[in-house]
Amino acid sequence: MLLYVLAFVGGILTIVSPCILPVLPFVFSRADQPFRRSGLPLLIGMAATFAVVAGVVTFAGSWVVRANQIGRILAIVVFALLGLALLFPALSEYLTKPLVRLGGKVQGQNSTEAPSIGRSLVLGMSTGLLWAPCAGPILGLILTGAALQGPSAHSTFLLLSFSAGAATSLALALLAGNRVFAMMKKSLGAEVWIRRGLGVAVLIGVVAISFGWDTGILRRLSLASTSGVEQKLIDRFHPVAHASPSASTTTQRTTVQLSNEGSFPGFDGAVKWLNSPPLTRAQLKGKVIVVDFWTYSCINCLRSIPYVEAWSEKYKNDGLVVVGVHTPEFAFEKDPANIAKAVTDLKITYPVAIDSDYAIWKAFNNQYWPAHYFIDAKGEIRYHHFGEGKYDESEEVIQQLLKEKNSSLNATGFVQVNPSGSEVAPDFGNVASPETYVGYDRAQNYASPEKIRQDKPQPYTAPARLTVNQWGLVGSWNVSGEHAQLATAPGKVIFRFHARDLHFVLGPGKNGQPVRFRIRIDGTPPGEDHGVDTDAKGDGVVKEYRLYQLVRQKGNVEDRTFEIEFLDPGVQAFAFTFG
Repeated sequence: MLLYVLAFVGGILTIVSPCILPVLPFVFSRADQPFRRSGLPLLIGMAATFAVVAGVVTFAGSWVVRANQIGRILAIVVFALLGLALLFPALSEYLTKPLVRLGGKVQGQNSTEAPSIGRSLVLGMSTGLLWAPCAGPILGLILTGAALQGPSAHSTFLLLSFSAGAATSLALALLAGNRVFAMMKKSLGAEVWIRRGLGVAVLIGVVAISFGWDTGILRRLSLASTSGVEQKLIDRFHPVAHASPSASTTTQRTTVQLSNEGSFPGFDGAVKWLNSPPLTRAQLKGKVIVVDFWTYSCINCLRSIPYVEAWSEKYKNDGLVVVGVHTPEFAFEKDPANIAKAVTDLKITYPVAIDSDYAIWKAFNNQYWPAHYFIDAKGEIRYHHFGEGKYDESEEVIQQLLKEKNSSLNATGFVQVNPSGSEVAPDFGNVASPETYVGYDRAQNYASPEKIRQDKPQPYTAPARLTVNQWGLVGSWNVSGEHAQLATAPGKVIFRFHARDLHFVLGPGKNGQPVRFRIRIDGTPPGEDHGVDTDAKGDGVVKEYRLYQLVRQKGNVEDRTFEIEFLDPGVQAFAFTFG
């Protein structure tokens, strides 16, 4: 909220910008005209033109930053010019002179004609044309962070706040007339010092961007501070995604309020069952059911499985049935043989329904991995939880539903698990890197100089410099919508990350041929920081389609550059995840 207020105030201050002063006497000369025919159309024209010009600048700034490393350098130059323009008004006047001249020509036309809605609208458009370049340095400062992150609702509302402030100051000028204008001219000296202070702030920001401090700090703040509200946002908006983890794996025991969320739709549509014959609604009547939607390459799912398995073991004699519904994210996760191997490797003993056609997923109207639905003995869904974490809370729901079924049941305490490898809970305070896909359908923060060539092999080279959460390809790769496949060996994937753990979803070469790889962290072997799928030298082999844990840092977690080199062709690279 404070940022929006500052943007609004910044918009108000633009009225005392030097290059706007020449047009204001003409505007004030119409202060005695009917507001609906003169003032209101003028404000509408000004706001519309201002929004278009400033919006184009904001969007272009975002495009420049996102384009590639060259674009980032150009953005740094642009923001440096903004800072210098704030410090030196003469430079600002020189840079904006072409637009000021154009605006002056427009507003000079028909200046003596009687007021009309059309002419007032044109006057407002010319004022907006003048106002946008005059506000440019201040606007650039306010929206620098938003421009670096790309156009968004946040940057849109910032822009609206800024233009609302500008429109407010002009409206006051129209209503108050020349006396307000004279007073504002007196305040010009203070405005100069404000602009100079903002100029210094912009130049400091340029230095921060040049050294990559902006990306690391902003991402750490944005990812580390939102975990407490993510669950509520997930419940409200329901995008298809991996559900974000809760802030901790356990919670203090509280009484969970249950509700009725609809009838249990059953498991019709499963293409195959593991660990059990097909289960129907009739067979499950009178049972308390926990349904766990998962997929075996999902790190959030893997970390919740030990708890789901423990619930099944602890309460199976009390009337609980746990059913895992395996709904795939990637094509290789539709293969029943791959799923069966994963179930064995993960030591899952409860029934698993293979939902490769998304039939059960759609029946539950589910959107997430993992997702847990809790169903009472009458066949009603009474509770759900999306994402990992809050295991004690979920177990308390199980106990409540079992006691509804059998009031004499003495179900107390919570399961204790001892996970290992990829199933260990993440270090939430140090996870500042998001899940990142390599296929072009969902690729973000790609930084190699070459544009991704879709569905055809081409050579790629390493980025000149990586900031946190940027990645690149090296070697000859064929990038599809879902993954990238190495055409000829050797080839590399490079990622600048901040997290304790780094995982990579990978698949073997043609006909399942193993692919050897070697990893480096900041250019050296991982040593004690290696994951379960590598050794201290960084060596490993991709033998099957699954998630590979490649890094688990033992010491301080800092921004690190990860590099994996594949020594054989054919490897398929899908997605990075972190913990």
